[in-house]
Amino acid sequence: MTSDKKVLLFDIEIAPIVGYTWGLWEQNVIDTKEEWYMLTFSYKWLGEKKTHVRALPDYKTYKKDKKNDKELVSELWRLFDEADVVIAHNGDAFDIKKANIRFIKHALCPPSPFKSIDTKKVAKSCFKFDSNKLDNLGKYLGVGEKLDTGGFELWLGCMSGDKKSWKLMCDYNKQDVILLEKVYLALRPWMKNHPNLSVLDNKPHNCPNCTSSHVTHRGYGMNTKSKYERLQCQTCGAWFKGCNVK
Repeated sequence: MTSDKKVLLFDIEIAPIVGYTWGLWEQNVIDTKEEWYMLTFSYKWLGEKKTHVRALPDYKTYKKDKKNDKELVSELWRLFDEADVVIAHNGDAFDIKKANIRFIKHALCPPSPFKSIDTKKVAKSCFKFDSNKLDNLGKYLGVGEKLDTGGFELWLGCMSGDKKSWKLMCDYNKQDVILLEKVYLALRPWMKNHPNLSVLDNKPHNCPNCTSSHVTHRGYGMNTKSKYERLQCQTCGAWFKGCNVK
């Protein structure tokens, strides 16, 4: 059966705000010279092999205006609108809200409702890692690491139109999503409030986290009102509740 669920993993990169200050250390911005805009975004659909990346130079508008992110943002909006679940690292606090800012900037209506999974929140709620940064989690879990950018010069290079900088930025952004998926899959069995993908996939008796049918009965659990079957997915390792037992 073809899967009905659409689970989007994504990450964005943005240009900095350009402003005026009276000093170099812990200063308030006196005035803003240029607002931030989106440089790139990378994404992949869970279950598909290919990871995609989009950048401002991919669009015709770039030749006339190197800061015009309308077409880039509109493409990201279409992905959000298609998704049932959106996954990002620190997505609830940053990526999704930043995307929303550019959506409303370009007079786009809210995309269709989706559930969000923030892997940084999961790391903080279930564990006490030394660091909850994506790079540190990837290294600790043994699934990879972020690409070295060389520092802020990369962002300056993209803003000035340097082709090599754009190539590295796209590679960097793409690697973030590849790493995000690996970290997500490692954390997934521990997620207690994971959106129920088995319902979206029209397989209500399968694992709610990964939709696998390879599920084993592992005794019983109890709450204040009833006794229920305790089930464990043999594919991803997640535990979940089965039917109530009289």
